[in-house]
Amino acid sequence: MSLVIAMDGPSGSGKSSASKGVARALGLRYLDTGAMYRAITWWMLRQGVAVDDAAAVAARAGEPVLESGTDPDAPSIAVDGTDVSAPIRTREVTNAVSAVSAVPEVRARLVALQREIIGTGGIVVEGRDIGTVVAPDAPVKVYLTASEEARAQRRAKDLAADPGASVTVTRTEQARRDRLDSTRTTSPLTRAADATEIDSTELGLDEVIEAVVRLAEERT
Repeated sequence: MSLVIAMDGPSGSGKSSASKGVARALGLRYLDTGAMYRAITWWMLRQGVAVDDAAAVAARAGEPVLESGTDPDAPSIAVDGTDVSAPIRTREVTNAVSAVSAVPEVRARLVALQREIIGTGGIVVEGRDIGTVVAPDAPVKVYLTASEEARAQRRAKDLAADPGASVTVTRTEQARRDRLDSTRTTSPLTRAADATEIDSTELGLDEVIEAVVRLAEERT
């Protein structure tokens, strides 16, 4: 199946859950591009690279070997053969990923990998620049958003194991990341002109999935 569904939006909007649900419903593969940026950020931190030093990050951007699984029921991400699905979700990585992902050399490498994985299609791809940069010709583009409060609550719930991740702290960290991602020079977070915006603030996960599936069926 050649269908490509591009799912963009800020953190906490429900992109991951919705994208996996849509992929299952339509029998498609699934790619979390954010996990790829998190994985390379995790690697930089482990290597002692100063993530705020763009030149230092750029110099080593080509070193880590990334492997992304595309099964929506068991998505995975590995770096140099090590599964990092859990450690890339820590607040340490979350608070550093915007700096790393803003480096042009990092984006160029990962966009190339993402396009390679997309191939001839049959996939739901989630991220921040899918509809604008990675797959601008995707027949289905969705920009999923939600209120700042709703997104902070969802993200804090995901980080429940971290005692420092209160809703207030999460909201502050999230706002900082959104600001950095939407104002960076290379591939900023923005809604594609032809994307359908869905506000998930008052919607359940099933309702979001249903809306995207219906949109895909209309377009194909």
